[in-house]
Amino acid sequence: MDILQDIYAGAVIAAGGMAQRMQGINKQSLMIQGVPVLVRSIQRMAEVEQIRQIVVVARPELFSQLNQWKIEYSLPDFEIVAGGESRQQSVLNGIKALSDQTEYFVIHDGARPFADRELILRCLQSAVEHGAATAAVKTKDTIKRVSPEGIIEETPNREFLYLTQTPQIFKASLYHKAVEQAEKEGLDFTDDCQLIEHIGHRVWVSQGDYRNIKITTPEDIAMAQAIAQWTEQK
Repeated sequence: MDILQDIYAGAVIAAGGMAQRMQGINKQSLMIQGVPVLVRSIQRMAEVEQIRQIVVVARPELFSQLNQWKIEYSLPDFEIVAGGESRQQSVLNGIKALSDQTEYFVIHDGARPFADRELILRCLQSAVEHGAATAAVKTKDTIKRVSPEGIIEETPNREFLYLTQTPQIFKASLYHKAVEQAEKEGLDFTDDCQLIEHIGHRVWVSQGDYRNIKITTPEDIAMAQAIAQWTEQK
């Protein structure tokens, strides 16, 4: 991938959510085969040489734990910043901690511990070629659009339906332009791609991985354990 040789990218790992669907379980500290979820996510970003800097956006009560993990798991140095009141604000806090040299922002969910190096590089290459890219996989299930009353209204063609994942990667200047426009209009998006789409820029879909799950509910824990065990036996 010669196109990536001299790229200067910075990763923002979003780990500041309240985990409301985890029934009180702190998913960032959850052990998967003996390694915390968030540590795994940091390790994955560190495997990509084009990512020159990593910023973890977390709740202040996790700061001390993160500093302990740096030592315990021999993690590369990374910045730690506090999150904002929303996903958009939290990611922007992380971006502000990155070097001015950063050409591409690699935005990743802290609760996605299985994004491997090849997936990240595929997405980065797409971002370099198109300015904006997200990892995504085709949906395996038939999707229904349902009315507020619980009635099926439409069955979209599954051929064109994808489940977006992270990383989502954007050219720095493009992201700054999109944030500026959103703030001017008083908009706050829950998805980073939406921010870019809002200013009319197309986001390229890069092949993700069905193993690249986001740990969101307690049911995901068993799946994550199985993925880790299977991956580490290979």
